[in-house]
Amino acid sequence: MQSFTTRPELIGSFGMVTSTHWLASAAGMATLEKGGNAFDAAAAAGFVLQIVEPHLNGPGGEVPIILQAAGDERVRVICGQGVAPAGLTIDHILSLGLEAVPGTGLLPAVVPGAFGAWMLMLRDHGQLPLADVLEYAIGYAENGFPALPRMCASILAAEEFFRTEWPSSAEAWLKNSRTPVPNARFVSPQIAATYRRILREAQSAGSDRVRQIERARACFYEGFVAEAVDRFFRTEPVMDTSGRPHRGVLAGDDLAVWQATYEDPVSYDYAGYRVHKTGPWGQGPVFLQQLALLKGFDLAAMDPVGPDFVHTVVECAKLAFADREIFYGDPNFTEVPLETLLSDAYADERRCLVDPRCASRELRPGELDGREERLQFVLANAGRGGEGGVGSGEPTFAVLPEMRGDTVHLDVVDRWGNMVSATPSGGWLQASPTIPELGFCITTRGQMFWLDPALPSSLAPGKRPRTTLTPTLVTRDGKAIMAFGTPGGDQQDQWSVQLFLRHVHHGMNLQAAIDAPMFQTSHFPSSFYPRAMRPAHLALEGRFGAESIADLQRRGHDVEIRGDWDLGRLCAVRAKDGLLRAAATPRLMQAYAVGR
Repeated sequence: MQSFTTRPELIGSFGMVTSTHWLASAAGMATLEKGGNAFDAAAAAGFVLQIVEPHLNGPGGEVPIILQAAGDERVRVICGQGVAPAGLTIDHILSLGLEAVPGTGLLPAVVPGAFGAWMLMLRDHGQLPLADVLEYAIGYAENGFPALPRMCASILAAEEFFRTEWPSSAEAWLKNSRTPVPNARFVSPQIAATYRRILREAQSAGSDRVRQIERARACFYEGFVAEAVDRFFRTEPVMDTSGRPHRGVLAGDDLAVWQATYEDPVSYDYAGYRVHKTGPWGQGPVFLQQLALLKGFDLAAMDPVGPDFVHTVVECAKLAFADREIFYGDPNFTEVPLETLLSDAYADERRCLVDPRCASRELRPGELDGREERLQFVLANAGRGGEGGVGSGEPTFAVLPEMRGDTVHLDVVDRWGNMVSATPSGGWLQASPTIPELGFCITTRGQMFWLDPALPSSLAPGKRPRTTLTPTLVTRDGKAIMAFGTPGGDQQDQWSVQLFLRHVHHGMNLQAAIDAPMFQTSHFPSSFYPRAMRPAHLALEGRFGAESIADLQRRGHDVEIRGDWDLGRLCAVRAKDGLLRAAATPRLMQAYAVGR
């Protein structure tokens, strides 16, 4: 299919790196040129993203990673999602007079998992010294990088709040007591100092790279980083989205007992491909549930930007996300019926609910055990705190004018066939006060827990919040051939599905599939405070034709027309027939693919 693209799909044979910021992509490519592999490059890019997109992720955040090493048919997930601290319980939240975990501040903090996940991947799969991987992030933090306009806008929205409530954040993010200027040089010297100290302590373990990596990890989770976190969280209460100050409960002991882990992916066969996602502690399986439903429709016969395609994909998404809301959670704490949810019999039954002529307005999870009680709680509590109110979205912001954001993403493939996809997030500069000794803040993922013990995604100490972070890796005949993902909270597994379907069924190359007009729905409860939901909502980029828009409105969709290039920040790589390919979204004008 001939499709307009804003830029070419890159094609080469040495290596491809794509991410949501050009400096991270360049750092990843430089790492490949230095002799590193895809895992070294992914970590280098991931650490740079912490520095250059601090409003979207940070050193105190989290990351799920999916990878396949060349010569190994196994696809592995590295879970870099930290858990709720021992002191964060439902009883504790309720004892404070709260009806939900706040979206910002210290109280919703969980163990920051990104650093441990990158170290685990580097230890087992990388080949460069740790100093070579960290040098780009340290360099940008120390010497400066161009401040993104959206980063500056996020700081501007929080400026007065930082001055009055979070003075440590004012010190870190206001330069000369003023909001930074877009595209001007910005430095993060304290973060640079933190990473330099970690590196010094790592190198004190000797010249062996594995010992250095292990020492670096211990330095973060048991050494000076954990000690600084512990001290800061034991000090004064800070203001959060509840409108009242609260003290955090995250402690050094919580960091010391946590480790990133390997897991098997959840996988599904579709159209000759095998698609791999994280487990139900994330929303990854919802992508696979959509494929199971869509398998029963002739998508190839539909116009990929026409009303039949949009309606069919959205209606299947509504069903899959309804199941996510009712049945997903940390499988270490709750039994998630994935075998049933991904079975052909279940998909066949659920597919009958899709009316080709009419948009659903109901939240319709499957008829499985626990459905009714959980559904009633979700419907009663969705939107509590005010629909779309201050503090909503990913990431959430403090009590200040709303400025929505999301997260970051990267994909890498190298000449040996190693492939990795990762979606770092959390530790947003505007979501929690900066720890002065470290220069960064701690993830507020605890906001994603419900407070009803009957729900699989409810709060419990040691439990992973059910996140929206969801990288994708695809294999064929046991070999990794494709990796992709996007920021975007609940929209991640909507935009990514559109890329995959248009690539598989309509022959679009990666760039064309990314550039094609995107759509999304907020029909189900948001994963973020205050969990607003909009039944039958359908947002469309303005490039959809008037006839398609009118057709979708006639079917009962509550259509919201967005800007022509507003939805999605997709990145993707592919390996096939000895050639490597990559693409990145033109939206927001900062994501780039690099390769040769």
